[in-house]
Amino acid sequence: MPQWYEESFGKDYLLVYKHRSQQDASREVEQVARWLALKDNDLILDLCCGMGRHTISLVRRGYRVVGLDLSKVLLEKALEKSNGLAIPYIQADMRNLPLMDGSFDVVLNLFTSFGYFRDDRDNERVLSEIARVLKPDGRFLIDFLNRNSVIKKLVPESEREVDGSQIKEKRRIEGDFVCKTIEIEDEQGKRIYQERVKMYDLNHLIRMLETYSLQAKEIYANFAGEPYHPDGERVIIMGCVKK
Repeated sequence: MPQWYEESFGKDYLLVYKHRSQQDASREVEQVARWLALKDNDLILDLCCGMGRHTISLVRRGYRVVGLDLSKVLLEKALEKSNGLAIPYIQADMRNLPLMDGSFDVVLNLFTSFGYFRDDRDNERVLSEIARVLKPDGRFLIDFLNRNSVIKKLVPESEREVDGSQIKEKRRIEGDFVCKTIEIEDEQGKRIYQERVKMYDLNHLIRMLETYSLQAKEIYANFAGEPYHPDGERVIIMGCVKK
């Protein structure tokens, strides 16, 4: 049976998340560049780059970036949006990166692209791979959900219309997972997708990082730069690898 992330990140994903704009990505990239003190010669991996919003914004600022994602559909959209920019895109599983050890100065993992797997060992493999491909003293940034905030502010159901399609989203908590059922109905019929993300709390996440020599330096609650607090919007961890 296909996993949820193999089915959900297709053409309908582009419709469901159409509201995530290139302008938003540009603002986030500007903050990332400050936080990580990005340099022109840095080689950056945008891990789980999706349709390339952040990858493209980084390249437009003159940085060297590789985008990697499992979804062929999203990578094709990224290529289309790149408008001739020379950006290498790679289709691969984030648990098994086809990249050389110590080849990147920076790894970015944005927009809750972690915690996709039921088994902790699989999620830890992602962190292990991040550490493996980073150079000694390389930097990383992981933009993750805030477990406390998700549980307290969960909206069980919402509905909206996008380009003539009715989109209904139902959200629930199942143990340590936040789950979303997405129903899309239009002239093409009805489609249903699932999303499931493991909600690690901050202390657990930091322990996982440290297991793979990934050291958290700063933690923020949002891209405005507000310091982390338990009920903050996000958990954005910036740090470096110590090999």
